[in-house]
Amino acid sequence: FAAQRHVLTYMEDAVSQLLENREDISQYGIARFFTEYFNSVRQGTHILFREFSFVQATPHNRASFLRTFWRCFRTVGKNGGKYSSICCYLLTAQEYHCLLQLLCPDFPMELTQKAARIVLMDDAMDCLMSFSDFLFAFQIQFYYSEFLESVAAIYQDLLAGKNPNTVIVPTSSSGQHRQRQPPNDCSPLDGVEASLFYQCLESLCDRSKYSCPPSALVKEMLSSAQRLTFYGFLMALAKDQGINRALGALPDKGDLFLDPAMDQELEKLVAQVSGLSVSGPTSASGDTANLPVRNSPRINSPWKPLHHRRKMDAESEGSNEETDSSEN
Repeated sequence: FAAQRHVLTYMEDAVSQLLENREDISQYGIARFFTEYFNSVRQGTHILFREFSFVQATPHNRASFLRTFWRCFRTVGKNGGKYSSICCYLLTAQEYHCLLQLLCPDFPMELTQKAARIVLMDDAMDCLMSFSDFLFAFQIQFYYSEFLESVAAIYQDLLAGKNPNTVIVPTSSSGQHRQRQPPNDCSPLDGVEASLFYQCLESLCDRSKYSCPPSALVKEMLSSAQRLTFYGFLMALAKDQGINRALGALPDKGDLFLDPAMDQELEKLVAQVSGLSVSGPTSASGDTANLPVRNSPRINSPWKPLHHRRKMDAESEGSNEETDSSEN
């Protein structure tokens, strides 16, 4: 159980945070620190502003990062913006990468580009993408990163007529991701035989130490296809709601822009800071639907996890340039 839940990873990180912030923690007590730390792990907020090596260290961390990215930036997908003829913002891969770096400053551009390539199918990387398209592609690329590296090797072996069973499963979790060369489709319209491709994937999932999509869902997804290309497979993974539910980090696509709990918390925070009253003036009929819409101010949360305070304070004091750029 301890190995499955990566308990040792969190214990080591907690002790490291304890030693790094021992002066501040001495004012609150070690018991309170560990309580706050593991509560943040349970809630999924422990990955905020952490280094990439920690963010991608465990499946729970990856799922927490995906959920946090969605909750923080879901309004990008539902608000009207610089393209008035449509109902959502469209951003480039570089712009999505900037959003990712707000949560993880050293997040690698390579992973963002790989996710964008799933959406754009190897088209120009400066093309615009909707938030939902990028998010579900990013989920597959980020959460199943090692799995996809092996899938790319299997696909190339099948195209070349080699034995896919000789493919090497990645064994390094250092966070250094190898450059994945786009498979060279000798016949892009044909790809490889779907049934043979699935057999290789099933064998890969059986021996892989890393997270893989449920093989039964992959089989169902490929059952209607005779042949497929590599990026066609990645796009199918990204669009499959069964795989999305099995991963459990994001809601269904139809509910992607709904988060009542977060909306309520934001409304409470805005009301506290701005002094707004819920019982404002209403019409004679008591109907509040005709009240003028007010633009809520953008407010940063005043709460920071105890084990992040000292680190963030040191960073803000040590580099004014970084603070200025982050605020911009």
